[in-house]
Amino acid sequence: MCGRFTLKAPKRIKPAVSNQLDLEDLVPRYNIAPGQNVLTLLKPEPQTLAEFLTWGLIPSWSREPKGFINARAETLETKPSFSESFQHRRCLIPADGFYEWKRTGRARQAFYFQMNDEAPFAFAGVWDEWKRNGNAIRSCAIVTTDANELLEPVHDRMPVILPEEAWKFWLDPRTPAVELKEVLQPFPAAAMKSHPVGSSVNYPAIDNEDLIKRVDSEPGTTPSLF
Repeated sequence: MCGRFTLKAPKRIKPAVSNQLDLEDLVPRYNIAPGQNVLTLLKPEPQTLAEFLTWGLIPSWSREPKGFINARAETLETKPSFSESFQHRRCLIPADGFYEWKRTGRARQAFYFQMNDEAPFAFAGVWDEWKRNGNAIRSCAIVTTDANELLEPVHDRMPVILPEEAWKFWLDPRTPAVELKEVLQPFPAAAMKSHPVGSSVNYPAIDNEDLIKRVDSEPGTTPSLF
């Protein structure tokens, strides 16, 4: 799964955005959590549309506004919560790092994952719009796949990170589903790095650069993630 991520350098994704959203106004984020608004790219270039959606996809047919933060690549076509979004409403979710937790008995150790050069990248995402009683919520989920060799000792799943050459391909509504599924693969482990971090990342209210600093061991217990 993917339950926290960072976008500490939002200005660096500016070449991918062509609408009026001013990325200069965005502040660095070190602890983006479910239920919060996340930056998404919704249309293929050269008319890429940047928009903020709620992280936690609420299917349009759902009776209650309860969302899913992740969507498994293996069941995107068949699971009712995501199948229509996979066909018609795909998005990119910019990030430059994410967290995952390794469980050992009752303890959990958080790890931070990023590119070797710490450059921004994009998760594959799907989105939907839920409407009830005059209210509307546009929301999204991050697609996940099997862990690569770097992630595997920590968790058996990882977010799908799309190479830049696949961004337009993923957003293009004309791309056949069979071809889309071919890009939903684990990102090469050799291009990534990770290190352990402290338990403060478990608190969504804490959002500062100290969260991504290396912490090899920490006394006390780890609180609930959400």
